[in-house]
Amino acid sequence: MAVAGIDVGTTGCKCTIYNKEGKQLSEAYEEYPSVHTEGRELNPSVVWQNVKKVLHDSAADAGETVEAIGVASFGETFVMLDERDRPVTNTVLYTDWRGEEQCKILSFRMGTEKIMEITALNPSSNFSIPKLMWMKEYKPEEYRRAKKILLYADYIIYMLTGETKIDYSLASRTMAFDLKKRAWSREIFEAAEIDLEKMPDIVPTGTPVGKIRRKIAKETGISPDAVVCAGCHDQVAAAVGTGTFSTETAVNGAGTVECITPLFHSVKSPQIMLEGNYCTVPYVIPDTYVTYAYSNTGGALLKWYRDKIACMEAAEAKKKGMSPYEAFNEQLSGGASGLLVLPYFAGAATPYMDTEIKGAILGLTLETTSLDIYKALMEATAYEDRLNMEKIKEAGISFQSLCSCGGGARSSYWVQLKADILNIPVESLGSIQAGTLGTVMMAGVSCGIYKNLEEASSVFRKPGIWYEPDKKKHDSYMEKYEQYKKLYRAVKAVMQ
Repeated sequence: MAVAGIDVGTTGCKCTIYNKEGKQLSEAYEEYPSVHTEGRELNPSVVWQNVKKVLHDSAADAGETVEAIGVASFGETFVMLDERDRPVTNTVLYTDWRGEEQCKILSFRMGTEKIMEITALNPSSNFSIPKLMWMKEYKPEEYRRAKKILLYADYIIYMLTGETKIDYSLASRTMAFDLKKRAWSREIFEAAEIDLEKMPDIVPTGTPVGKIRRKIAKETGISPDAVVCAGCHDQVAAAVGTGTFSTETAVNGAGTVECITPLFHSVKSPQIMLEGNYCTVPYVIPDTYVTYAYSNTGGALLKWYRDKIACMEAAEAKKKGMSPYEAFNEQLSGGASGLLVLPYFAGAATPYMDTEIKGAILGLTLETTSLDIYKALMEATAYEDRLNMEKIKEAGISFQSLCSCGGGARSSYWVQLKADILNIPVESLGSIQAGTLGTVMMAGVSCGIYKNLEEASSVFRKPGIWYEPDKKKHDSYMEKYEQYKKLYRAVKAVMQ
């Protein structure tokens, strides 16, 4: 008996299969390119073919029958299907500029405060509804042909089962989810002039949706009796996968995007949450929510360094059979870099949500080395984490420790840096695939293998490595942090 977890990202998808005792049986990963036509897009048909491939390949290697499947994906981005279940156009990614004018129009029609009151979101073109408005205005024929509008996890689940469902966490990323009623906001759909009947039904996270279609079961080698459960946002899945069920611990997803996901029951200042563009997302535990405090560039900064600055060193490391990052990390030592980096190489996320701001590196001298820049990029990510941590604390959300997972959690230097700058203990789970593991746990509960998520976590969750903050280093970093906090407005003023 085995359970499969699928995680659909913007650059690739993976499938991990575990047996019910918590042993990983197999894993498969496939990359796919983004499409640059009018903006930043994905081809949903390509994504679906790759999802089928990773499901097939991992099932072939597992050696046990898969009885349940869970799915997670990034949010906001939607797929429009025609009456024959074919995508009518490419999907517009959440980082794409389209929808900015439509977001302003919707805010004017309803009032920004009203939208925030219903959705607990500060209106932004990142979300689905403004982009749907753009699609209806500029691609009316494609919009007319669309019979179903699904976010990516919902799309994959529909293709697997034929059922159109969306969970609370993904519905909350559309900017049309009534948080209090746990339902679509008819008022928002009417103001946006978007057809509500095209949208999927909303269900609680982890709800069993249905069995896999026989045709897909045959193509992938999955049992036709396998049950698929409702998908969720990838950050929610990661929180579950790390076994985070207490408000004392927040999750640090150290991937391409750097994200801190804390749990909370209520906030003392909703206004601060909205000013900082922090969402409120229903979690898998009753009366519990999460928010996303994130930067668009975490691991992406180190990839930029590898490809643009240290490409020769990276090539040399590969010749030696080493990961470039391992080679870079081996050379790290000492204290702060002496530089300051504004890490907005792809715009700013929370708390500023500024798509126009650019990144910057300050403090360069003739003695500056490329390794100093590498170290400064890591520092900037941790400073940004602290900026977000302080902001959400003002709103009444706090945590005493951090659980870090993803590629960035493999760097002991980076994890220690975060502990020192945040001044809290950080547990590193390494490169554990927390997203797929979380979907496996939820699917296992939904089909009755485990009584609840706590039991599932006791099976899957393995202890990590703890990093304690260094008081002396913390004080030193805080001097730099005071300068860091001034960077955003200073750079914005210059670049304007």
